[in-house]
Amino acid sequence: MSDGLLVVGVDVDGARVDVRCAHGAVTAVATGLTPRRGETVLRGAAAAVPGLHDHHLHLLAMAARADSVDVGADRLSGSAGLARVLAAAGAPSADGEWIRAVGYHERVHGRLDRWALDRIVGDRPLRVQHRSGHLWVLNSAGCRAVGLDDAGTVDGIERDAGGRATGRLFDRDGWLAARLPRRASPDLGPVGRRLASYGVTGVTDATPTATTAELEPLAAARRTGALAQRVRVMGGLAPDDPCVPDGLEVGPRKVMVADGRHPDLDGLADQIDAAHRSGRPVALHCVSLVAAALALAAWDTVGVRAGDRMEHGAVLPPDVVHRLAGLGVTVVTQPAFLVDRGDEYLDEVDPGDRAHLYRCAGLVRAGVGVGAGTDAPFGPEDPWVAIASAVRRTTRSGRVVGPDECLAPRRALGLFLSDPGDPGGPPRTVCVGAAADLCLLGDDLDRTLDDPTARRVVATVVGGRVVHEG
Repeated sequence: MSDGLLVVGVDVDGARVDVRCAHGAVTAVATGLTPRRGETVLRGAAAAVPGLHDHHLHLLAMAARADSVDVGADRLSGSAGLARVLAAAGAPSADGEWIRAVGYHERVHGRLDRWALDRIVGDRPLRVQHRSGHLWVLNSAGCRAVGLDDAGTVDGIERDAGGRATGRLFDRDGWLAARLPRRASPDLGPVGRRLASYGVTGVTDATPTATTAELEPLAAARRTGALAQRVRVMGGLAPDDPCVPDGLEVGPRKVMVADGRHPDLDGLADQIDAAHRSGRPVALHCVSLVAAALALAAWDTVGVRAGDRMEHGAVLPPDVVHRLAGLGVTVVTQPAFLVDRGDEYLDEVDPGDRAHLYRCAGLVRAGVGVGAGTDAPFGPEDPWVAIASAVRRTTRSGRVVGPDECLAPRRALGLFLSDPGDPGGPPRTVCVGAAADLCLLGDDLDRTLDDPTARRVVATVVGGRVVHEG
């Protein structure tokens, strides 16, 4: 008996065909294929494309968001609204239980520090995450719980002129996590189901975990089936354990590029060199022009390895793009930030940089490989939002950010169809021998791309197994 899958009558690259999958791969793409005994048959889809791969997101943060208080700007505005929601969350609770809030933005809610939070919640530890994911703000109860006042001089822990900790921690997730009460790993099942509903069959988790043990929750979710998607990880591996847990794939090594007043070029170059010597490319996190320039200088110092990439590349003027092309570095960008935050960018970013925000077409024209991720939960998690944004580049109010950077619809889709190990490479295809990872659409591809939306996804297949039907 066969345990395979037959998808009947779908458009693949302009031809109406049947697609047979067995043993995790596509085994036939032809007309008039006859269902075999025991084979699952899918009918009713109009088109088939390879499953989408999100090249940059954060799975555990997506899951943790479900257990957090959402104070995002799309849900409430102003300091009064923030105070009301946090105060309500802080009312009934077990003694000492933390409140975790996400989505804070100073432009909407005002500047927060420990004393501002104390006026809202004073008797329970509270931590509020900036929507970028790079800042946590703790109230005084939270500061005491993690020993922040006694931490001494730690990079990223802000202190006022008197040397007092303000409760603001920049890019100190590892430091904070080590001092928080241990909790069960968040349930990744809902995350996996949502991703499947978008047609996503694989992801690259861009969280810079420091140890192999931190990857185990992702591996466990893969083993149990909570996550049907294939998962590549950027996190660090322990020196004495160079293998990731079963169920995960090794991606590039994530390196945060600091862009403060005292950038450490030698330290960055050493990190890149260490990753290269261990056999891994790097993914350099660059959200400013200063960070991009520092990354280029470090690559000039130690050289580029195949697979090296720049994450975000939020501001890339022509001279930087030219150097990226010369180095052969891929950029993994987040077009959905334009619709999600574009109005703020246009209001706040230097006029000379606005045309260079989250570039797409300009990178392609220069010969730079381009892939895309959502950066979920710090950006919209639906990749079809990013695809539409790459085509239109419109903000919520309808303004256009960098009209010369608009991509053709199929090229925008291709940002999520490239190979996980080569985000800037050509799109994968539905062909014999390819992995049986499919996104099945209810309309033909051109009509789908006229109005990109996840509502067009009628089924998702991973390894020949149907993981979503809508």
